[in-house]
Amino acid sequence: MRISSLTLVVLAACLGQMLGGCVERRLTIKTEPEGALVELNDEPIGPSPVTVGFNWYGNYYVRISMDGYQTLATHRKLKRPEHDKFPWDFFAGVLSSERIVDSYEWTFTLEPMQRPDRDDLIKKAERVRNRLR
Repeated sequence: MRISSLTLVVLAACLGQMLGGCVERRLTIKTEPEGALVELNDEPIGPSPVTVGFNWYGNYYVRISMDGYQTLATHRKLKRPEHDKFPWDFFAGVLSSERIVDSYEWTFTLEPMQRPDRDDLIKKAERVRNRLR
């Protein structure tokens, strides 16, 4: 009996699904105080604390804002774990029957909004005006 190559591909895909493990990646962002609006790579993801799934490791641009507090704009890096590096990623993501959860948590503290001192503001404006002359 001869099996077609299409049948082999379908059987291999089904077997891979039954045997394949799963890697779930989650990032939780917390702020002090809670409730600040969190943006990740210029995409609003919600008020803190907030948990999102992610697909890649690397640099992320984080922007956090809340009325009465200074807006925080920074970068953070998610470092790839060993089980997600070649060749281990194949075993962890495909051949392992266990579910792998990569959870990360970032915490940010927001600074209260500071009203500028009136006299300092006038002095800075005068310095700028003098430089422009």
